[in-house]
Amino acid sequence: MKARAHVYVSGDVQGVFFRVRTAETANRLGLSGWIRNLYDGRVEAIFEGEEDKVEEAIEFCRRGPPSAQVTNLDVKREEWTGQFQRFTIRY
Repeated sequence: MKARAHVYVSGDVQGVFFRVRTAETANRLGLSGWIRNLYDGRVEAIFEGEEDKVEEAIEFCRRGPPSAQVTNLDVKREEWTGQFQRFTIRY
């Protein structure tokens, strides 16, 4: 079953390779979507793909890479759209 999640990650999540490691994880899982830094210090991402793979990406965001300190994860479930061809890092 296809799923979509819109995720906001708070904590020490910028400047610690959070976007790169999340993109590597999403690509390994065959997900599409994007990830970007926000001006308020959070990271925002959209994951689309098979439901279990989207859940794996969310679990990765809950921890982040070793140098990250995640303090909050806000996940919004949305309707799958299929609008993305691949997973990218937005700047």
